[in-house]
Amino acid sequence: MTTVLTPRKSVAVNPLKLSSPLGASLAFLGLKGTVPLFHGSQGCTAFAKVVLVRHFREAIPVATTAMTEVSTILGGEENIEQAILTLVEKANPEMICLLTTGLTETRGDDMNGILRSFRGKHPELDSLPIIFVSTPDYKGSLQDGYAAAIAETVAVEFASEGVNNAQLPGQTQVTILAGPSLSPGDVEEIKEIVGEFGLTPLCLPDLSGSLDGHLDDDFNPITPGGTSLEQLQRLGESRFTLAIGDSMEKAAKRLEERFGTKYQVFPRLSGLAAVDDFLWRLSQIAQLENVPRSFEAVPDKYRRQRKQLQDAILDTHFFFGRKRISLALEPDLLYQTCWLLKDMGAEIQAAVTPTNSPILKDLPIDSVTVGDLEDFEDLASGSDLLIANSHAKAIAKRLNIPLYRMGYPIFDRFGNGRRCLVGYRGTIEFLFALGNIFIDAEEERAHHFHSHSHN
Repeated sequence: MTTVLTPRKSVAVNPLKLSSPLGASLAFLGLKGTVPLFHGSQGCTAFAKVVLVRHFREAIPVATTAMTEVSTILGGEENIEQAILTLVEKANPEMICLLTTGLTETRGDDMNGILRSFRGKHPELDSLPIIFVSTPDYKGSLQDGYAAAIAETVAVEFASEGVNNAQLPGQTQVTILAGPSLSPGDVEEIKEIVGEFGLTPLCLPDLSGSLDGHLDDDFNPITPGGTSLEQLQRLGESRFTLAIGDSMEKAAKRLEERFGTKYQVFPRLSGLAAVDDFLWRLSQIAQLENVPRSFEAVPDKYRRQRKQLQDAILDTHFFFGRKRISLALEPDLLYQTCWLLKDMGAEIQAAVTPTNSPILKDLPIDSVTVGDLEDFEDLASGSDLLIANSHAKAIAKRLNIPLYRMGYPIFDRFGNGRRCLVGYRGTIEFLFALGNIFIDAEEERAHHFHSHSHN
């Protein structure tokens, strides 16, 4: 069992943590026809917007209740009411996604009371779903806020409007709870895999429809794609729930409580054995439901991709063996990456994460540190490779160690919305990317050695 260490520091130096509201807003951006509404000051909203705009290089629709000093003291009810009415008038959203910030959580606004009062005053908006999640900045990290947002989404009343476990003719629907470790490209790959088994994927949230990097015909003040309101109303029709990432288990349990939908948690979807398990489960669901198909239990496409991954492992494993790698990532992503590297024969020198999680106790390393990038820099000295977000760039330069960018935010590389690191195909891409870094590092070392020999 891995020991989870929490350094007793007065302050975070060079923070690794991204806020809980930012995580919740990211999750809500995977719902179609909405605008994440931050209940807080304009600065709270601007921070999240800037991080997401820089990472995805897309226009990010977010709104704020714009709390001031006076409204903070007197209470935010009027600001929430005005913000929702303005959004309805200007953007005409399919649903409202409301989340709190450190400012309003510290003040202690009675959010449930405020929303009850709003419903009483505006019966004309009874059909407009409002998803509310409590996300104080001072508690948790991006993953915590994201997971809380999805858990609240599946608990909202519209989820019970579908016909409980009613199968559509010729279709077998499965729910995919896409965790915070998945990029839009990852989500698209998972949906494609599920579809190849003759199953109908209902993905929540579906970032592949909203943040995959595409030009719309016109300016859209709300999210252009993602999980639709109609899909949310049909959650009860799914035969099975596939929860991708340990942080999605709470939402999966809520779906089971509401609709009796059985679920399985897949802590990672990269690496040979992990992807094998996922495809085996899909084949079991398809066979159980007698889905009409003309292929064997696993489509030929993925049998071939599996052989390609085996070849990639064979090609690259010499470069991974005994390499010391240090990582600074959110818990779900840390778990996935650590185990894949361990499978490849690498050594995990240091693992740092911004928030605690039960999954951390099952890492292939003696200890993991819940800390910041200062802790990461202290622990990573002497590594062969760093894996972290773009904020670790300066650390990599100081330590003279290559950096592979992963997590949020990545603001100095293109293609973050399209990147895929899951499935057989995504695992191959990851192994080749790291293998190429190791090749470059060895060539550089050889060049320095020859230079010093001649001198």
